[in-house]
Amino acid sequence: MFYKIKSVQPLSQYNLFVEFENNETREYDVSRLFDEIEEFKAFATVKGLFEQVKVDKGGYGIMWNSKLDLSCNELYENGRKLQ
Repeated sequence: MFYKIKSVQPLSQYNLFVEFENNETREYDVSRLFDEIEEFKAFATVKGLFEQVKVDKGGYGIMWNSKLDLSCNELYENGRKLQ
């Protein structure tokens, strides 16, 4: 099952506020990926990159550029439920 994304907003401290089409919301801490995925370290060095996040076409994930993206299921399953 896919948890399609309706919207995403960057928050402080490399957190994301994600709203899904089922009206649930999650907060996802991207900084936990810095040690796992080398490309994500760019957020700490490229000013303004993190704030450029957007929902992929279709709502199956989010992206910043061609190297930085996350799936809808990653955000749903590993994000902290807010509602």
